[in-house]
Amino acid sequence: MTLLVLALVSATAAAANRARVATDTTGSLVKVDGSIVVIEPDIELYLVTAGGLQEPRREWSDTARTLYPAEVHAQLQGRNVELKADYDIPDDLDPTSQLGQILRLNQAVAMSITQYSVSGTVLATKKDANGKPRMDWSLGPGVATLREQTGADYALFTYVRDSYASGGRTALRVFGFLVGAALGGGLDIGGGVQVGVATLVDLRTGQVVWYNLLANQSGDLRDREGANKTVQRMLQKLPLE
Repeated sequence: MTLLVLALVSATAAAANRARVATDTTGSLVKVDGSIVVIEPDIELYLVTAGGLQEPRREWSDTARTLYPAEVHAQLQGRNVELKADYDIPDDLDPTSQLGQILRLNQAVAMSITQYSVSGTVLATKKDANGKPRMDWSLGPGVATLREQTGADYALFTYVRDSYASGGRTALRVFGFLVGAALGGGLDIGGGVQVGVATLVDLRTGQVVWYNLLANQSGDLRDREGANKTVQRMLQKLPLE
């Protein structure tokens, strides 16, 4: 998970949203054809101190983990898709178990898509006839286990890391802007940032049919309004009918 977060943070300067949809054998964008299960989202919220340290905030994280899936359901209702009961990941899950391996594999694939879907970094095997990035990633047939447990045809995985500047950090940032302006340049010590990635995996084949990277210096998962806006951005271009 740490490597995925680092990849997301490094991508924040390159994109606010980077949604990609897989294509079928004819070159057409795929469409969701079946039910979806929302896998318990991996969400952590932090406070950025005046010194720049990130302090985990459990209460904020717990709130976000409740609001986020609720908003996913609210926004997907009426969009011609069946939603199965959310799948909660066991707290004592053995990382070497089949489910644990599926979760880690999805993280690795999501990290690879993040790293190799930008011009100049695209793998030779992931280019289309025009040399552009092609969404051709898979978790393999082992995901059938998750389909058996959930009864769903697709699984929606989400990872979000959200940080918020403290009062002291915000004051220092404003001071930095003022100093930068006085010197005729820019001086931004940085504040909070919201980064996340979501994937939709076909549990019948293992194909990653959709991926989206979210990277913003704004966004708030600590209340319903903020969660609504974040989910809107995270679900951009989800290939529903």
